[in-house]
Amino acid sequence: MSRLATTPLTICECCDAVYERRPLASGEIAHCRRCGAELYRNRRLDLDAMLAIAFGGLITFVIANVYPVLIMELGGTRAQVTLWDAILATYDAGVGLVAVLAALSLFMLPLTQILMFLYVLLPLRAGSVPAGFVPVMHAIRHTRPWSMVEVFLVGVLVSAVKLAAESELAPGVGLWGLAALTVLLTLLTTFDLQELWDLAADCEAGEGVAVHRAAG
Repeated sequence: MSRLATTPLTICECCDAVYERRPLASGEIAHCRRCGAELYRNRRLDLDAMLAIAFGGLITFVIANVYPVLIMELGGTRAQVTLWDAILATYDAGVGLVAVLAALSLFMLPLTQILMFLYVLLPLRAGSVPAGFVPVMHAIRHTRPWSMVEVFLVGVLVSAVKLAAESELAPGVGLWGLAALTVLLTLLTTFDLQELWDLAADCEAGEGVAVHRAAG
């Protein structure tokens, strides 16, 4: 028996209720009876789309962290603020815990999540199962709720509105990269991870990507 053989069960990520996984008609969505959270939906797995989103997320991640998010001009002085400038300023202000949490949720976790997806998707696209597939998939599931780029984006916009009354502000390239990263990470997390488990089981059984796609 394959070590990745899957059981027809699904677990609610919100309340840990266990249900038997049943086939859904086109457009149907399964919800948890206990808490109402979405369990899974009938969506055809598209590895190429997932890879494109993951690579796009990696590119926009670099842009968001390298280029300034805001360009300020006050009293003839021009300053460019990057995400790391904001995190370091928070640390220097004596709020070290907030700075560490911001660095984790804005930098470490999104980057780790993107790299883990690429680590899983690239071999599956080639018809093989990567080493350490099981722990990596569990890590992806557990890091999903902690990647909060959208929260920081809202915070930047709120701060920009407040600063606009005292200085001239212009959005930097990094701000657009941060907005694009938020969208791409949201899209990436909408894919059903169970389909990746099923595809890995097919690959291990020798059926490969082409058979899985034909069945989809």
